[in-house]
Amino acid sequence: MAEKNSCVTLRSGAKMPVLGLGTWKSKAGQVEQAVQHALEHGYRHIDCAAVYQNEAEVGVALKAQFEKGLKREEVWLTGKVWNNNHRADRVRLGLEKTLKDLGVSYLDLFLMHWPYAFVQGDNMFPKDENGMILYDESIDYTETWSAMESLVSEGLVKHIGVSNFNHKQLLRILEVAKNKPEVVQVECHVYLNQHQLLDFASKHGIVLTAYCPLGSPDRPTAQPDHPVLLQDPVLKALAEKYGKTPAQILIRFQVERGVSVIPKSVSEHRIQENFGVFDFHLAQEDMVTLLELNRNYRFNPQQRDVRTKHFPFNEPY
Repeated sequence: MAEKNSCVTLRSGAKMPVLGLGTWKSKAGQVEQAVQHALEHGYRHIDCAAVYQNEAEVGVALKAQFEKGLKREEVWLTGKVWNNNHRADRVRLGLEKTLKDLGVSYLDLFLMHWPYAFVQGDNMFPKDENGMILYDESIDYTETWSAMESLVSEGLVKHIGVSNFNHKQLLRILEVAKNKPEVVQVECHVYLNQHQLLDFASKHGIVLTAYCPLGSPDRPTAQPDHPVLLQDPVLKALAEKYGKTPAQILIRFQVERGVSVIPKSVSEHRIQENFGVFDFHLAQEDMVTLLELNRNYRFNPQQRDVRTKHFPFNEPY
């Protein structure tokens, strides 16, 4: 039976905790307590990003836990370079702000958040007079990757990877990289199980991390006619069978596949509940049943950015 400190092994041999706390959409005044609860209940992996605009508050929680005796090396911290900092001379600036806000001297994992760049500068969402995002199509993500590699050499980040890349974009990185990507973080759940990308990543020694593993019910783009993953009748039946919650079934599904998973919550009860997935296994026939729920459905299709040439979701995987 998997233990609560279960990890996935990266190409380098490093061990990344398989279950982490996601902090996307965690509001100011809530994320500090959420991180404290998570660390107190045994989480050792916190997923952050500059664009979430809550890293300073995460840093307050980390400081409080470090003062209670938790060691920095016991916590896996993931950060991400945002689209306004893709140019080589700005990648480091973005990281330095994240390190300052989190109150740490290095990140365990630094991801390129998206493969496309906005107009560079301090504005995270530069827009024209019509409110449309301004892109900088002259910046190629391989340039950004090279700058990220330099951060590894300096010891400011230990591992690097990407987020929201398709397999063709990953392949381009693999072809030019001195430091091969160790993680690809994407939306992944039973309605979008990413089996093709997972197979591709596994063949190339890349670990897949699942965000929105519960279907992101609090996402800002949710509409009444959208499916609600946690209410799926097949999922509810399996939850009843195992005496678990639908959320626990969804998280265990990823753990069984060797996928790291970062469910977000700010509720102490749900944070603790989401961690209760290491005392059972899903039977093979139930894994098959869950895989058959796939419908290639994205809860976060990011249609705003479909105009940019590096938009990743035009490819099937």
